[in-house]
Amino acid sequence: MRADQVDLSVQFAGLTLRNPVMTASGTFGFGTEYEGLVRLGGLGAMVVKATTLEPRAGNRPPRVAETPAGMLNAIGLQNPGLEVVLTEKLPQAASYGVPVIVNISGQSVDEFAQLAEALSASPHVAALEVNISCPNVACEGMFFGTDAGLTEELVAAVKARATKPVIVKLSPNVTDIVEIAKGAQAGGADALSLINTLLGMAIDVERRRPRLGNITGGLSGPAVRPVAVRMVWQVAQAVDLPIIGMGGITCAEDALEFILAGATAVAVGTWNFVDYAACDHVIAGLRDYCVWHGVGRISELVGALQRPADGPTPPAARAPLPCREGDG
Repeated sequence: MRADQVDLSVQFAGLTLRNPVMTASGTFGFGTEYEGLVRLGGLGAMVVKATTLEPRAGNRPPRVAETPAGMLNAIGLQNPGLEVVLTEKLPQAASYGVPVIVNISGQSVDEFAQLAEALSASPHVAALEVNISCPNVACEGMFFGTDAGLTEELVAAVKARATKPVIVKLSPNVTDIVEIAKGAQAGGADALSLINTLLGMAIDVERRRPRLGNITGGLSGPAVRPVAVRMVWQVAQAVDLPIIGMGGITCAEDALEFILAGATAVAVGTWNFVDYAACDHVIAGLRDYCVWHGVGRISELVGALQRPADGPTPPAARAPLPCREGDG
């Protein structure tokens, strides 16, 4: 099979994506920050930074701390507010020619609903990602994301005011993420994205102080990937909704874990800080994998995980995909 015979396009919540790779909210700004570095028009979609009704300055610094195989962040949803996003940020983001998905966050059901209505009216918005899972701010969406009943209530209110697809972003900081996913589905969600960051903490032992000004923050990066893959697999077995899988994706092999576990699309987040062309490399690697394995359509791999079988594991068709910084 030749590379030009591979179809990487996927259907996701009513959207047609040229490939299943998008950016994760909070790691790619509004796209302009990567202009000239990344083939923005080659993305499957762009999920832009979280938007709130009013501008937010975010948490006090320091806001980022490196950890083994990852990072902690406590940005605190810093953003210029709805009005600036609508008038300045989204027209530019939409000019790159890929679907723009806007992450929204609020302190009440009404705030989420207002954001959904206003952003749905924008011709530059393809879908909304409802953030019920940010662990870095008090009294925000995560309050809703830890209770299935509250999740259902919030999603239903957003759906009542939104005219664009509604994607609900789930938190891993819960006892049973499947129950929260079922609540989102009951509320009318069009899709899910998971996972957001795991709540973590780091201490500077010399200064005897937290490394983050917020004390705790969200852990992301390769360290969380096994947890994220497990949660995507569990949710995919339980609900009938398309899923964006994310959490520690660095290369095509990582992305394929999520796809095989049941994700229709994937989002690259923290690794954009390590390798600004990470999304390009993942897309190229997915195409290579399909060529090597004779897969005509990437969508054939969604949920194609096979159960362990008795006896020895058969050899791979090819050597593993390259999975390090800078590999394409």
